[in-house]
Amino acid sequence: MTPQNELRLLPWSGPEGKPCYLSTDDSDGHVSRLADNIEAVQLGMAGALLEQAEEVLGAENAELEGLRLLATDLQGALRDVLRVAVSRNTTHR
Repeated sequence: MTPQNELRLLPWSGPEGKPCYLSTDDSDGHVSRLADNIEAVQLGMAGALLEQAEEVLGAENAELEGLRLLATDLQGALRDVLRVAVSRNTTHR
């Protein structure tokens, strides 16, 4: 079993929004691969959203509702990217 300090923070939450962790020595296991794939999708979506933000913020006539939606989407993407960063920082020491 993996020591407590080597638990992997997974890119999804459990019941009641609590973090989920994976304890395994097999980085090629099904759950590890699933987490890697989800993280890749999350990072890709964050990159696409950043491009969208550059366009919206560069527009002179950006509407308030569009900016609110963008801010909400950016908040979610930032949360996901932060979770990936924390996960990778704690598992690759």
